Amino acid sequence: MSNCNRRDFIKISGAAVLGGLTFSCRRKEMVTDSRWSGFKYAMCNESMAGLSWAEQCRIVSNAGYKGVEVAAFTLVKEGVQEISRDERSQIVSVMKDAGIECVGLHWLLAPPPKGLHFTTPDAAVREKTTAYFDKLIDFCGDIGGPYMIFGSPKQRSTVGVPVEEAKKYFAEGLAKVADHAQQRGVKILIEHLPGSATDVVNTLAEALELAKQVNHPAIQIMFDFHNTNDETEPFDVLLKKYYKHIHHVHIQEMDGKHLGTGTAVNDYLKALQTLKDLKYDKWISLEVFDFSGGGKKIAEESMRVLKQIEGKLV
Repeated sequence: MSNCNRRDFIKISGAAVLGGLTFSCRRKEMVTDSRWSGFKYAMCNESMAGLSWAEQCRIVSNAGYKGVEVAAFTLVKEGVQEISRDERSQIVSVMKDAGIECVGLHWLLAPPPKGLHFTTPDAAVREKTTAYFDKLIDFCGDIGGPYMIFGSPKQRSTVGVPVEEAKKYFAEGLAKVADHAQQRGVKILIEHLPGSATDVVNTLAEALELAKQVNHPAIQIMFDFHNTNDETEPFDVLLKKYYKHIHHVHIQEMDGKHLGTGTAVNDYLKALQTLKDLKYDKWISLEVFDFSGGGKKIAEESMRVLKQIEGKLV
């Protein structure tokens, strides 16, 4: 591993964290407390990549997040195959010790390793890429992640072929890895990305169309506020329309900076009210693209905004 300190894994052992339900007695029956306790928040780790894994997890936990979303390229020099079984166990132990869990992986094909591409007409490169994707699935499963967020714009854009041909390769590649993902308890979530980032799958409608083309329970979609530039409907309408297919949410300011640097409180209030009304109980994960504030500041200031928005919900 590069940025993630191997010695940190060896020295720190995790303590199992047991979560409990809140119960109340009613007519001698035990029932769960139905009051809303807020959304489940996670944080993507790449803004903290220069820190040890234990420190990353402490920052995430201390700021109030319950999960961490991992960009695998931040942990390796050549690829996830270099992370041993024992080191994977230590990754899990450190998370448990911090009282958080793994949400899954994102930036799946960002280098290292180099030379991966999911929608190229070069069959050999596609085969190499799906082979590595299988390794990512095992890594995700080994560290307890339920989701793999398929963004990776540079590794899925067209390479001298029409968009429809690239989408065909996209679907074929997903179909090849879908059974493996299901066996490991992992869902691959197609991320809609803006046209400024890629020319393949720019809207939720296109993401859902691709998922339906593959037609496998392990292939689903997610929602990212930042990636809605090519949509024509407001956030709340999109969330209602695609809700039953959305398994994950990414949040940040619309310019990609951390929450609190812009107008997120007003921008997202109606959308998060919609998610609450729909009883959304999956993850909302903070993903930012400007790391200049440092991981601790990004985590804390963003959580304050998330709680500020929650305080306005009815």
